[in-house]
Amino acid sequence: MADLSRHLPLSNRPAQDESNVSGDRRAALVRVVEQAAALSTEGGDASRFLAEAGLDGEFAGRSLDEVAAAVAAGPPRSIRALTDAVRAALSLAGDRPVDLDPVTTGSVALYAVGRAPFDRRAVVGGCTLRATDAGWEFGRGPERAAPARQILDFALGLADVPPPLTTRR
Repeated sequence: MADLSRHLPLSNRPAQDESNVSGDRRAALVRVVEQAAALSTEGGDASRFLAEAGLDGEFAGRSLDEVAAAVAAGPPRSIRALTDAVRAALSLAGDRPVDLDPVTTGSVALYAVGRAPFDRRAVVGGCTLRATDAGWEFGRGPERAAPARQILDFALGLADVPPPLTTRR
């Protein structure tokens, strides 16, 4: 029973250095904007990305490189802003690969699943979502394992096929 307490919130688990923990997602957002810049093939792509990411009002008419620099120097950004940008970048990429950090994909997937429409939450509710290529997982229950991109596409409403149910190792 003593082991149970270390899994509870505010428990007596071993202390760790948490000085770098922050809700500021600016650095991750900059990397996503840079990925979108690399994926952009024409001027309309940048405008579409900015509109879908909700950044067009703030950065209208600017190049994605200028947007990345302004975001880096600007105020803190939330997980919601990062999620919108990841969705826009994945939409822009289509079938092309997008190089996203595992911490970014994991945090965006967790946020997106929690705010997804009821039907999507119902499909993954009571399951463990595990990214086979990114080293993260969350949830409880039967496992749904897939590449991070497939999990993100489903959670963000870019695809209708959920990650497949697998058996627990």
